[in-house]
Amino acid sequence: MSSTVLVVALGLGGLALIGAGWLARVRSREVRLAELLQLPYGERDVDVARVAAEYGTVVSGTLGLAERAIKQAGGTTSLRTRIERADLSVRPSELVVIAACMGVAVGAAATAWTGRWWAGVLVLLVTPAATSLLLDRLASRRNKRFARQLPDALVLISSSLSAGHTFLRSIQLLATEAESPLSDELRRVVSETQLGTSLVDSLEHLSDRMRNRDLEWMVQAIRIQQQTGGHLTDLMATLAEVIRGREEVRREISVLTAEGRMSAWILGLMPVGLFLAVETVNPGYLDPMLQGWGIVVLALTALSMAAGVGIILRLVKNVEC
Repeated sequence: MSSTVLVVALGLGGLALIGAGWLARVRSREVRLAELLQLPYGERDVDVARVAAEYGTVVSGTLGLAERAIKQAGGTTSLRTRIERADLSVRPSELVVIAACMGVAVGAAATAWTGRWWAGVLVLLVTPAATSLLLDRLASRRNKRFARQLPDALVLISSSLSAGHTFLRSIQLLATEAESPLSDELRRVVSETQLGTSLVDSLEHLSDRMRNRDLEWMVQAIRIQQQTGGHLTDLMATLAEVIRGREEVRREISVLTAEGRMSAWILGLMPVGLFLAVETVNPGYLDPMLQGWGIVVLALTALSMAAGVGIILRLVKNVEC
């Protein structure tokens, strides 16, 4: 690898990291300002472009370009929803810029390490899929934490109702005492209720955000109880018992299917790790596979591996549902 290519790759990587750090600094300033003012949920949407302009036109112009690209692709709403479910304090344009900067940085490092320009291009092509996978992973982990907290939350609500509190007051007390993510979501429910939305509708919005089937059943049960009457305290206690039993079954199934998930990741990552190890120990050994029809064979192999891993994970996911 020539020194010129190495210098260019390292320069691009450095610029990408500087851009990501600059954007993170702008965002942290805005978050600190919102926390200082103690703005309620929904009123933290300060114009990022205006705040970024204080640091220069480069950041504001980059954010504007990313925002226009997302709007033309028609993915602003869906991307914002996925970011919200992943509990990330960034906007779609910021996420796109950060992902692009990290893709360029990692791609430049890959080019400098392997000495092949197509390694950086491959990293850039994989960056959108990796970002999407990261969002799904963060959202899934947050949903699982919420599901573990839900049965205990229903027990506390039932106890609060027995003590004479109203349903809304019970949720307010739980929002101040519970841990994240339950407290964050309940505070949003309380805020929506204070803005005029009915409590049941706010809880339904919560179930839509979390995509939790137990929570959906709880909302339906509460809605039926309001229409037909009955003791809400007993309903909360019964729901807590049922949901706790379902959570125990899900945990048991997760343990039984852990071997399948581990097998999928090992079978998928082992060829990649072996390829990188051989390339590092003996850089010229795999050169015949990196030119001509060898590249086609590697691409088909990667596709078949991805399909196999996807099928295994899909089967395991279906079992867990």
